Amino acid sequence: MGQLPDDRPLFLFDGDCGFCRMWVEYWRRLTGDRVAYEPFQEAARRFPDTPVERFEASAHLAHADGRIWSGARAVFGALSYAPGRAWPLWLYDHVSGVRPVTELGYRLIAGNRSLLHGPTRLAFGSQLVPRSTGLVSSIFLRLLGLIYLIAFVSFWTQQSGLIGSDGILPVGGFLEAVRDAVGTEAYWRVPTLFWIDSGDMALTLVAGAGVVFALLLMAGLAHRTSLVFLYVLYLSIKSGGQVFTFYQWDALLLEVGFLAVFLTLPGSAVVWLFRALLFRFMFLAGAAKLLSGDPTWRDLTALSFHYETQPLPTWIGWYAHQLPEWFGRLSVAGMFFVELAVPFLVFFPRRLRFFAAACIGALNILILLTGNYNFFNLLAIAMCLLLLDDTLVARWLPERVVGYLTQGNRALRWPVVGHGVVAAVAVFVVVMGALQIVTVFRGRPPGGAERVMRWMEPYDLVNRYGLFADMTTVRPEIVVQGSNDGERWLDYEFAYKPGDVNRRPGWAAPNQPRLDWQMWFAALGTIEQSPWLINLMVRLLQGSPEVVGLFDRNPFPDSPPRFVRAELYVYRFTDNDTRGSTGAWWKREYSGLYLPPISLRGG
Repeated sequence: MGQLPDDRPLFLFDGDCGFCRMWVEYWRRLTGDRVAYEPFQEAARRFPDTPVERFEASAHLAHADGRIWSGARAVFGALSYAPGRAWPLWLYDHVSGVRPVTELGYRLIAGNRSLLHGPTRLAFGSQLVPRSTGLVSSIFLRLLGLIYLIAFVSFWTQQSGLIGSDGILPVGGFLEAVRDAVGTEAYWRVPTLFWIDSGDMALTLVAGAGVVFALLLMAGLAHRTSLVFLYVLYLSIKSGGQVFTFYQWDALLLEVGFLAVFLTLPGSAVVWLFRALLFRFMFLAGAAKLLSGDPTWRDLTALSFHYETQPLPTWIGWYAHQLPEWFGRLSVAGMFFVELAVPFLVFFPRRLRFFAAACIGALNILILLTGNYNFFNLLAIAMCLLLLDDTLVARWLPERVVGYLTQGNRALRWPVVGHGVVAAVAVFVVVMGALQIVTVFRGRPPGGAERVMRWMEPYDLVNRYGLFADMTTVRPEIVVQGSNDGERWLDYEFAYKPGDVNRRPGWAAPNQPRLDWQMWFAALGTIEQSPWLINLMVRLLQGSPEVVGLFDRNPFPDSPPRFVRAELYVYRFTDNDTRGSTGAWWKREYSGLYLPPISLRGG
């Protein structure tokens, strides 16, 4: 038995190994003075019964009671003295298969220390320092508050026309229909506060409360309370919004908002859960495109169609459409690299994570510039912030700002029970996230998991993603018209959806004009597949001010028309020459009637 300098465990390592010294210094910072560290070249004399060859082969951890651990167990044993890092040793001792796998990994690393020294410095930097995420978490929560604010204000300005009592799909009638169909199960299937009251004032109160709590979160006040209420309030809107809130970004905001509730708990586990969410979000976006079998993705020609066929392109999208085909193919290849390869880097050392953040952020900025996807891209960029650490971010901010952003962090900490909560949330999110990935590749979840996933689906806690898996190669557009005599028809002009061919594609983001978006989906099918559009036409015949207010121009300002109809056109971007000579951004070709003339009156 060797003699220890004091009662602390002593970690023995190869002092002549630069790779070892880097990691030991890192562990020393984690464990503080709870563990002593010493090169075996200096301490071996106190352990005469242990051959020097054993010290040369692996690290050792000597305890005051005479126990000496080696290899992976020695490393895990030392780290168990660091706050929140006892779990690797617990897994090593209690979970079958962990011990042989980790010891094999340790031997591989120990046997190649000289080769790994350079890559370690490249990946982590010249010095391994424990990286905190308190600052980036604080900034992320404020950005999330801003995104919530955008989402609530955007819907607030449209909700009367969409789901109000005189809107296209009144939420009260929808809830009654669900309750009549499934009984008390409706409260679980459609989780919303509108079960209490679905009147117009209730809609205003929910949206208004969302704005208040979003502002509190942005100000760094009442984090936990605000996050819980924001999730409940936005879930109520999404559940009651019907087809107008059936979008992946609404689901993503709820999933991010759910995880953010636990971001104030001790440790960095929830930060890693966010990184896992970013991985799933990006990787499934790329996988869905390839698994769909769409030929335009596989032959890299998708961008030849995307810019002009996406729901609401910007004028920058028009210019992007003019780029040569070879550049589009190269862009699609780069997109697949970012969506399929880069996401794995979110689990790698810090410099590789920084690279992943830069790639994912850049892709989302390009998408934001060429198309109107409301707060979707802002949310993805905000999640990229959690790939960074405080050391990096603090360099970009004045010291006074850093102090302000981190001053409330201690108050955010939950009691010791928080560790158990984090563990439960982590297990749930990891398992459900893995099932979502498996489902994308298999077509359905394995075994009895399908019932669990269907049971949890209304709450958007863990979702499946993958936009534009099938590329639309033609752009049909619905033109809504009204007439008083059945002969002279006037167009209802939408604020952002293509209509007048001479109007430049505009900017809507971060707002989402939900009727404009839903018209894009309706044009891809038939009126039978979009029965809500009949309700829209009836409201126009009734002259509902809430619904008419969703349009940019009402051609019947004094009284509603006697007839309404919907025509279908195929829209395409013009080229440089055509726009230069005519000023038109679009060209269109009549395709037929989407909905024949209808009227509330006879004749």
